Amino acid sequence: MERSPAQRPEIGLQFASELHVFVPAERRAGRSPVRTDGASSLGHVVESLGVPLTEVGALLVDGRRVGHAHVPADREQVSVLGVERPQPLPGPARFLLDVHLGTLARRLRLLGVDAAYENPDIGDPALAARSAAEQRVLLSRDRGLLRRRGLWAGAYVYSHRPQEQLADVLSRFAPPLEPWTRCTACNGLLRSAEKESVHHRLHDGTQRTFDAYARCDDCGQVYWRGAHHAHLEAIVEEALRAQPVGPPAGVDASGSVERPR
Repeated sequence: MERSPAQRPEIGLQFASELHVFVPAERRAGRSPVRTDGASSLGHVVESLGVPLTEVGALLVDGRRVGHAHVPADREQVSVLGVERPQPLPGPARFLLDVHLGTLARRLRLLGVDAAYENPDIGDPALAARSAAEQRVLLSRDRGLLRRRGLWAGAYVYSHRPQEQLADVLSRFAPPLEPWTRCTACNGLLRSAEKESVHHRLHDGTQRTFDAYARCDDCGQVYWRGAHHAHLEAIVEEALRAQPVGPPAGVDASGSVERPR
């Protein structure tokens, strides 16, 4: 027999401040009452209130830690905490970005981070399947996508500004950085290339001006230090200040970053 609303368990629920972006204003001012159906898991209750479980760290019930499958009882007091930083992963820090995060994908690749990117959009089910098949953290600003079952791991990108997005991902996952070692176009690995081996891909002015080149193993794209190098160098330097690394192997540490237009 179905319970009336008054008979259903009532819990007190409080969200950590970093999760307030997901919940309405009335749930941001401390602990608030929530009626449950007495059967749903705590993870389901939290998601039903708007918070993707990818953003949830510890769940505390009356001060003790419980799992997402815990079924809350009447009068239990629940605290929903955000993820710890840096967030541990069960495997290497490899990412998959949805169609709206192209600039972030290119900046992660610039830093040598393995960042797959789907454009054009392949659809939510295919993104979730690829995340699972390749064990990649799915990065998205789409809360519905992050609620899909079958994700290997996921993370909400909180800002719409690429600079802040990059800082957020680096702070959250602390991936190893190897700047100038990945192709920003396709995510392939770069190798140093002799001018003679790539001259057919270059304009005359480029050949006369530059001597250091790199080429992508996968797509063949050629890179060199061109007009935009200072801007890209500033992105790299800012990331390294927060997370320093040694010089990468295999490519000139000064970076070869410009490519034919």
